[in-house]
Amino acid sequence: MKVVKNYLYNASYQVFILLVPLITTPYLARVLGPKGVGINSYTNSIIQYFILFGSIGVNLYGNRQIAFVRDDRKELTQTFYEIFFMRLITIMAACFAFEIFISIDSTYKIYYLAQSISIVAAAFDISWFFMGVENFAVTVLRNLIIKVITLISIFMFVKSYNDLTIYILILSLSLLLGNLTLFPSLHRYIDKPKISSLKVWRHLWPSLILFIPQIATQIYLVLNKTMLGSMVSVQAAGYFDQSDKMVKMVLAIVTATGTVMLPHVANAFAKGQHDKTKGYLYNSFSFVTALSVPMTFGLIAVSHKFVPLFFTSRFNGVTPIMMIEAIIILLIAWSNAIGTQYLLPTRQNKSFTLSVIVGAIINLIANIPLILMYGAVGAAIATVLSELSVTLYQLIVIRKQVEYKKIFEDIYKYLLAGLCMYLSVSIVDKILPSTWLALVIEVIIGIFVYILLLFILKVKLIYKMKVFLKE
Repeated sequence: MKVVKNYLYNASYQVFILLVPLITTPYLARVLGPKGVGINSYTNSIIQYFILFGSIGVNLYGNRQIAFVRDDRKELTQTFYEIFFMRLITIMAACFAFEIFISIDSTYKIYYLAQSISIVAAAFDISWFFMGVENFAVTVLRNLIIKVITLISIFMFVKSYNDLTIYILILSLSLLLGNLTLFPSLHRYIDKPKISSLKVWRHLWPSLILFIPQIATQIYLVLNKTMLGSMVSVQAAGYFDQSDKMVKMVLAIVTATGTVMLPHVANAFAKGQHDKTKGYLYNSFSFVTALSVPMTFGLIAVSHKFVPLFFTSRFNGVTPIMMIEAIIILLIAWSNAIGTQYLLPTRQNKSFTLSVIVGAIINLIANIPLILMYGAVGAAIATVLSELSVTLYQLIVIRKQVEYKKIFEDIYKYLLAGLCMYLSVSIVDKILPSTWLALVIEVIIGIFVYILLLFILKVKLIYKMKVFLKE
C-alpha cells in the first residue's frame, strides 16, 4: 500500500509541477502569442544547460543514496549535507559560467536574466532527499500553496506580450520559493551536521557517473527547442514546446512510478532480495503499459480538436507535432520502468548511461536533417527515434537477467484495447462539433471502451492489483 500511496503523491507532485503551465497555456497563447511563447521556450532551454551542469546528477544519485542509508539517522544526516553542499558549490560554478555567457550573448538578455533565478533555485532543490526517504506528501503539500500563488500572479500581472519578462520572473521565483519551503521538514529526519566530518567530494565521482546520462537525456529533451530556435525560428520552438508540455503532462502520471520505485527497489536490492527486485520490474512494466497505451492513442485521437480549442487557431501547427510526439509516452514509460526502476537501483549505471547516450546520439544525428526538412515536425520524429533507441538498447541489456515473457505479459491485449479505443474516439470525433463538451465526451468514451476491453480480455494486472496494493 505504501508504494501506491507514494505513487499517488508523486504523480500529483509531477503533474502539479506542470499544472500551472497547463492551466495558463490557453491564456498565455492568446496574450503572448507564438513569438512570446517561443522566446520563453528558447531562453529557458539555454538556462536548462546551466542548471544541468550545476546539478551534476544529484537528483538521481541523491535519491538512491538517501534510500541506501535512510535507516541510520547519523549516516543520513552526513550524506544529506555532503550532497547538499557539493551541489551548492557546483551551482555557484554554473552561475559564474552563466555570467560569462550573458556577457558574450546579449540577444534576449533581459529574458535570460529573468530565467537565471532558476539556476539559483536549483541549489536549494532537496526534493531528492524526501524521495529517498519515501515521503512524497511534503513536496506535494508545500508546493501546492506556491503554485496557487503563481497561478494567481500570472493572471494578475501578465496581460500582453510586453509582460513576457514578468511572466518569466513569476515562474523562476515560484521555483525558488517552492524549493525553500521544503527545508523546515528536514528536522524530522536529520540532525545538525558536524562540518569537520563532512566529506563533500566523495560523492562527486558517483554523482558524475549518473550525470553523464542526464547530459545525454537533456540533449534530446532541450536541444530540440534550442536547435529549432536557432535553425528555424522561435515560433517553431514555441510550437514544439506547446506539444512537449502536453506530452510531458501526460508522461508525469506514468513516470511517477519511477521516482517512487527507485528507492523502494534500491532498498530491497541492498538487502539482497534480488528476486523481489525482478518482481517489481514485471509488475511496474505491466502497470506503466496499462497507463501509457490509452494515453498515447487517446492524445493522437483528440489532437485535431484539442489544439485549436486549447491554444487557439494560431497554434494549429502544434497538431501534427503532438500526434507524432505522443508515441514517446509509451516508449518512455517502458524505458522508465527498465532504466529508472531496475537498472539504476540495482547499480547497473553503465548500462543505463550507455542507453541514454545512444538515444542522444540518434537524436543529434536525426535532428539536423529532419529539422531542416520538416521543422518542428522533424524534431518530433527525431525525438521518437531517440526514445525508441533507448528502449531497445535497455531491453537488449537485460535480456539475460529477466524473462521477456513476463515483461511483455498481456502486451497485445493492451495494444488491442488501445487501438479499439482510438478507433472509437476517432469515429465520435468526426461526428461531434469542435467544443469542449464534445472533447470531454470523447475522453469519457475512450476511457470506458479501454477499461471495458481490459476486463473482457482478462488482463492479469487487474488480478495482481491486490498483491501490488500491499507493497
